[in-house]
Amino acid sequence: MPYEPPTHSVERSLRATTGARVVVGIDEVGRGAWAGPVTVCAAVTGLRRPPDGLTDSKLLTPKRRTELARELENWVTAHALGHASPQEIDELGMTAALRLAATRALEGLPVVPDAVILDGKHDYLGAPWRVRTVIKGDRSCVVVAAASVIAKVRRDAMMAELGDAHRDFCFADNAGYPSPVHRAALEELGPTPHHRLSWAYLDALPRWRHLKRVRFAPAVPAAEVGGQLGFDF
Repeated sequence: MPYEPPTHSVERSLRATTGARVVVGIDEVGRGAWAGPVTVCAAVTGLRRPPDGLTDSKLLTPKRRTELARELENWVTAHALGHASPQEIDELGMTAALRLAATRALEGLPVVPDAVILDGKHDYLGAPWRVRTVIKGDRSCVVVAAASVIAKVRRDAMMAELGDAHRDFCFADNAGYPSPVHRAALEELGPTPHHRLSWAYLDALPRWRHLKRVRFAPAVPAAEVGGQLGFDF
């Protein structure tokens, strides 16, 4: 289906209205998964012409998405990824976990952002960052689309690696998202250490629902909470 390619119009607007020179695009992947981290990519592209075919990662075939991610990692001016683990998602809730992962990504950049373009309508990042939210920014903004593709491909690769130790869950195919195979493995084997235990899917698993965690409000702001995923990404 034809689509309009993303542009630099929001970046140009931020430069004109705020004086921002370093504009970072942010997108996340893994928000709706049952297992695995939520992953955020922060990317800087400048105003150069992007690789052909750049768009929202969800509109690309897996093969093209992987090829494009490789191109983008060499094309972007800078990029960094941040993750929040399943345990952090359980402890903090998704909004705070997204903020934590995004902060880690932004702090991992070799440049200091003047402004951030965040995909969606909700600003889960907040101060001290200067944020512009853009609905469907992963389709309309070059810098967000680039972040979208890189985040998706990198998280899918991480989930495939986790799947080597949990083959019944087929993480390489479902990336931790709901699927019939994933549900069947949960019913038979119960959650792995990589599953989110505060999520509603456990309510439908009588053998395992006793494992469900009740989330309490964190005692400290999300940006101050540490935590690792257990291996180096």
